[in-house]
Parts: sequence; structure tokens; C-alpha cells
Amino acid sequence: MKILVVDDETDVRDLFQQRFRREIRSGEMSFSFAFSGEEAMTYLRAHHSEVLIILSDINMPGMSGLELLSHVKEEFEMPPTTMMMITAYGDDESYSKAMELGANDFLTKPVDFAVLKDKLLQLIP
Repeated sequence: MKILVVDDETDVRDLFQQRFRREIRSGEMSFSFAFSGEEAMTYLRAHHSEVLIILSDINMPGMSGLELLSHVKEEFEMPPTTMMMITAYGDDESYSKAMELGANDFLTKPVDFAVLKDKLLQLIP
């Protein structure tokens, strides 16, 4: 299962590679990383049929995660099956907006990787 992680904090790459080491090694999950909404769109235009899940931070400079969510839903006839939004601000407004735009899930930082892993494993066919 191909997962695109979008976050302006570059250390998320190391964090995900550590926390999902076993799943990556077994081939259960594969992660790609984009460090802005714009970079994510460029990646998706080249690989959109491969990506099944997008995990995106909401608050990023330039294109926000909510704008990314909106663009993905508009631009791709078959968007990735699941889009999960991640934010340091678990406010009702961000949650409502994300759900309204078609997000499938909403997580708050710091991410509970045990919960995230469970959610991702449930999505594997």
C-alpha cells in the first residue's frame, strides 16, 4: 500500500521510517514524502494511480493541507481512496472543514503511531 505523507517538517520522514520499519521491510506499506502541498500535487500528477492514502498536515506554508485536499478531489477523477488530515490544532473548525472537503479521518499531533498504524492496517485489502 502506497502512502504519501505531506508535512513541511522534514523530520517526519525519519519518524515514519522508524515507526513503520517492519511494515516497510515486509512490503506491506511504502511511503513517499512531500514537504509542501505544491510538492504533493506535483508528485500526485506523476504517480496518482499508485497512491492509495494521503496523510497531510493542515498547517503548512503555501498551500495548506485543506487546500491540497480540495485540489486533489477536484483534479483527479479517481483520487486516492483515503485522505487523513493531521494537525497540531484539533479545533472544531479545522475538523469540520476537513470533513466537508472529503477527508476520511482527522488526527491530532503529536500523532499516536499505534492508533495510526491500526487505522492504516485496516485499509489494507
